[in-house]
Formats: sequence, structure tokens, C-alpha cells
Amino acid sequence: MSEPAPKVLDDLLALAPVEEGKLGHHTVLDADGVRVIVLAFEQGHVLKEHRAPRALLLQALDGHLRLTAAGQTVDLRPGGLVHLPPSMPHAVEAVADSRLSLTLLGG
Repeated sequence: MSEPAPKVLDDLLALAPVEEGKLGHHTVLDADGVRVIVLAFEQGHVLKEHRAPRALLLQALDGHLRLTAAGQTVDLRPGGLVHLPPSMPHAVEAVADSRLSLTLLGG
């Protein structure tokens, strides 16, 4: 019996273009216990407050995003990482054209 092969994604940005007038939603990985989605935001787009049933890791791949959660506002730029526990209300605003890696944990 052979071991499973690693799943390699060479360029998340290429998989998630920023498109005028809409929020891009690209599932790039769905594996045991983890799902990774890249959201592509046009500057000015606001993802209104919502909740996710699973814990989240949010990481800016490019651009500049503003995340509001638990009464805190955080400017998220490439290299920044935020963890949100399950069901925490949060909203995201694109200060510039941006891509956000959203990792849903568990489940």
C-alpha cells in the first residue's frame, strides 16, 4: 500500500483573479479536516458581518484588507495572520484589490 501524495498548490494568486464587480470565491483545497478558500476582493468591496461554524485562519496574500471582529479592527496585509474561533462574527473590507486565504479548520 502506498502513502498518499502531498497536495501542492504552486500559485494561489493565479487560481484567484480579482474580477471587477464581484467577490471571487475559489476553493483551492478540500482535504481531511481542512478547507482552503481564496477570496478575491476588488477595492471597496465589503463582506458584511457574518459567522463561520468552524475556526478560521485568515491570511492576506496581497493587497490590504480591514477585518473587524470582537470589537477590534485589524489591518491585514501580506504576511499577517488572524485566527478566529468558531462562530465569531466578523466583517472584511478591501482597502485595495486583495486576495485573502481563508482556512477552515476541523470539521
